[in-house]
Amino acid sequence: MSEQTAGGGATERPAEPDSGAPGTKVGGGYAAYVTIVLVIVYVFNFIDRQIVTILAEEIKADLGISDAQIGFLYGTAFAVFYAIFGIPLGKLADTWTRKNLISIGVSFWSLMTALSGTARSFTSLAAYRIGVGIGEASASPAAFSMLSDYFPPRLRATVLSIYSSGIFIGAGIGIFIGGWVVDGWNNAYPDPALAPFGLKGWQAAYFAVGIPGILMALWVFTLREPRRGMSEGLVSREHPHPFRATWQELMAVLPPFTVLTLARAGGSRVVRNNLIAAAVIAAASWGLVLLTEDLAQWLALGIGTYAAFSWVQALGLRDPAVFAMMFQSRAFIYTIIGFPTISIVTYAFAAWTPPLFLRLHGVSAAEAGLVLGLSAAVAGWIGITLGGIVSDKLKPRTGNARIYVALTSIVTTVPVALGLLMTDNLIVAYVLNFALNVTTSSWVGAAPTTVNDLVLPRMRATASAFYILMATVGLAVGPYAVGQVSDVLTATGMESGDALRTSLMMSVSLLVIPTFFLLLLRRRLIPEEANRLERARAAGEPVEQA
Repeated sequence: MSEQTAGGGATERPAEPDSGAPGTKVGGGYAAYVTIVLVIVYVFNFIDRQIVTILAEEIKADLGISDAQIGFLYGTAFAVFYAIFGIPLGKLADTWTRKNLISIGVSFWSLMTALSGTARSFTSLAAYRIGVGIGEASASPAAFSMLSDYFPPRLRATVLSIYSSGIFIGAGIGIFIGGWVVDGWNNAYPDPALAPFGLKGWQAAYFAVGIPGILMALWVFTLREPRRGMSEGLVSREHPHPFRATWQELMAVLPPFTVLTLARAGGSRVVRNNLIAAAVIAAASWGLVLLTEDLAQWLALGIGTYAAFSWVQALGLRDPAVFAMMFQSRAFIYTIIGFPTISIVTYAFAAWTPPLFLRLHGVSAAEAGLVLGLSAAVAGWIGITLGGIVSDKLKPRTGNARIYVALTSIVTTVPVALGLLMTDNLIVAYVLNFALNVTTSSWVGAAPTTVNDLVLPRMRATASAFYILMATVGLAVGPYAVGQVSDVLTATGMESGDALRTSLMMSVSLLVIPTFFLLLLRRRLIPEEANRLERARAAGEPVEQA
């Protein structure tokens, strides 16, 4: 028997719900074990993503590139393709075996990281960073979805916060390993021509962090897949053609195939609107190219923006129930703007704090890697875990608990960040950097939890992928913008350390954007979480409860 689902096609409905792997259940020791493994996956994810920050000065000197180009490598080259491929890979996570998807993704991004060590130019390094972004896009939507099935909703913010702590643990380890390998390699081989394979210190660091991830992928493959919806007593059916659905999703987000997809699904009117949007995005991107003389940055960001717009159009035609639950929900819209725009500032500081200490305080890469790496790992873990626990503890008292955690993060970040930037005392700067990692991390678990609470189980990975897409706007814009302003200030005669400090100080003012949208969310979140099932039924979604 087949049935037309909200997914937009006829799907075979088995007699019994998708049962997942034998022995899976909500909570318990195995669920905790899966959480630990997925945290380690996220640690590897951010080791490979963050290591470029401590290697920045070495890469700049070796490849002859600017701060803006470092910002592009750290942010835009990674973020745009991470965002674009996150959408179809989120669909695959909603329709296929999630642990297999994560395992394949870990293998691919680890290989791309290792190959970054072979780069001999800005272009080749950017290409490998794009590969890392594509691979890493597989992990978090699938992990958010798995963990939401393994644990009940009352623990969701805590669990997703624990998972998300891998961001800061991985970032810290990446900074530490990068600094340690670079200094050790350069001391051992002061003449790179005599080093094994002629590798520079920064290239050796990429090999050191990339190769172990390939082994991690084998561990992930052994995990059990949970039954979708089991934590909430909701029935989710198996999708008969997960790869076909993923291909359709890719064609809806990858230019220029987006136009063909829209033409088949919606006709000339939809295509006309798409082309008008493409023209507006192209004009804005070209204006920014003329302003900054940076083609790569704005071409990549323009493509990403157009791809996201096209995908939203296609989703409305192909799966109106998911479209309604996401884009006809004010709470969802405020969530995917309010939380992710915090990351414009947090990613900027994550990218440029190590170079700031090297330039302004004159510390070595090894010392900066050790102190800043440990600070990021420990303080980030403390902040993100406490944020998740507080969110869950306060949730029964107020449905806006997660919003208040994010607002508290913003309010406390401002004075700590400014204090870090203004002090000339190295010890005070280290202490304030530790505190900054606590404040900037406390909101991270609350955000995907709110996204997952506003949609149904079959939609979680797709919704999470779009949330991550929005968060990568911060990654694409924050580090690059700070690097660009730093370059401009340096060109006026300012010392490079002071230029970077001033640029970061200016970025703190951008926290007014998330504050505005989180205050709007405060009025909408409670009622829209409460009527989630009613909204889904009204959109045509068949809702079954076990």
